Amino acid sequence: MDNNNKISKSTFWSNLFKTPARKSDLEEVLSSMPTFKHLNSTQLKYLLEIAHNRVYSAGEYIFYQGDPGIALYLITDGEIRIMKHNDNSDEIELAHFNRGDFFGELALLDDDVRSASAIAVKESKITVIFRPDLDKFIDRFPKVGIKILKGLAQIIATRLRLLDEEFLALYSKTQNNSDEVKNE
Repeated sequence: MDNNNKISKSTFWSNLFKTPARKSDLEEVLSSMPTFKHLNSTQLKYLLEIAHNRVYSAGEYIFYQGDPGIALYLITDGEIRIMKHNDNSDEIELAHFNRGDFFGELALLDDDVRSASAIAVKESKITVIFRPDLDKFIDRFPKVGIKILKGLAQIIATRLRLLDEEFLALYSKTQNNSDEVKNE
């Protein structure tokens, strides 16, 4: 997205609990995700109780690069772009997520700030699980909590492997271009 196209202001703290929970949507998304599909009905019910549903308009920021990382976001409907500003203030799209995807998982594992911004492409329904709530869930169901964290770690590892492959492909391409320039 070019810098002339400004996107609406952040609603990082606004419109919490704007829409009532549509548990069937969330249950469907959770049951399709390897990280959460092993929950029994009691555990799922408790997770649904700690989950917060929000609706974002097209162009609305879910969080900004540099915001505190405090939650995991699950997309129950809509599309989200993950954007990063580089040193030249250019916006670079890192990822594009849809229904059933999640993002912000690093916030559950570290205390760092957001490394990128998340923006709704179109009206999107997002379920938010805040770190303190997940910590309580893990205290109540430690074995399942370990499985959830292990599942998140596996997904992070998979994303890192894919990023490594993309980096190597890009590096090889730049090396080949450099060799071609030298040979001319």
